[in-house]
Amino acid sequence: MHVYALVGKSGTGKSFRAKLLAEKIGVPYIVDDGLLIHDNAILAGRSAKQEKNYISAIKTALFTDPIHRQSVVQMIQEKKIKKILILGTSEKMVTKLAETLELPPISQIVTIEEIASQKDIENAIKSRFEEGKHVIPVPAIEVKRDYAQILSDSIRIFFKGGNHPDGVQKARFFEKSVVQPSYHEQKKGGTVTISEAALTQMILHCIDEQDGEILVRKIKVKMGRAGYCIDLFIDVPYGKTLAGELHELRTYIQDNIQKYTGIMIDTLEISVDNISQRKKEPVKKAKK
Repeated sequence: MHVYALVGKSGTGKSFRAKLLAEKIGVPYIVDDGLLIHDNAILAGRSAKQEKNYISAIKTALFTDPIHRQSVVQMIQEKKIKKILILGTSEKMVTKLAETLELPPISQIVTIEEIASQKDIENAIKSRFEEGKHVIPVPAIEVKRDYAQILSDSIRIFFKGGNHPDGVQKARFFEKSVVQPSYHEQKKGGTVTISEAALTQMILHCIDEQDGEILVRKIKVKMGRAGYCIDLFIDVPYGKTLAGELHELRTYIQDNIQKYTGIMIDTLEISVDNISQRKKEPVKKAKK
């Protein structure tokens, strides 16, 4: 089996473009937000979009419920799937999803920036956070069967494919469903705030999960026009690759806080205050 992944932050248009990517790389099955999708049908799973709050939605998307998870695993095995595309907000998330669904390691990861322009991504983010619009990459009739209460609209995308050997150009229409989850309506009904102490605790927890070697010196939190602004001052051990690993840490903190609380992080700046020596293990003397 070959496992592919499409990675992008929440609301950047992954579900909208999933079918186009799957068609391009020849992958007939998609795992998206708790669902196993084939062509225009939902084969198994439960949509995270139907959940009442963000935490439940994340748990559903990660298949934490054993019955939900097993229904998808069983269908994958029954269909003897050879190629599958997984959608997720980070490389770590799609890797975890592959393990959870008992799939082989991911063969190729495609980022949303590779298949969508910056303008398209910005429009998708605006649609998500201002209007609460989410996409499920199947026709409305398929969504209406089980999730009629959240169905908002449907859209058709024209996909111009390559030429057949006989010279006839292949073209297809993809229909997608636009939904508005209950948790977005709850968010529109009022504001969500979080204390500086609680936000600090969440940041510390994220850092501890991602990299236990980092020592936090100071965290500054202030409210900006588009969300919270966070300045993080840390010590790191000598030998750590700063650019790559700290960028992953920044993304991990932002994604987790936004997913689990619905709180928007406007900026997260990480400053390295000190490079410390790693603790050396005591050398054991050989017994004579």
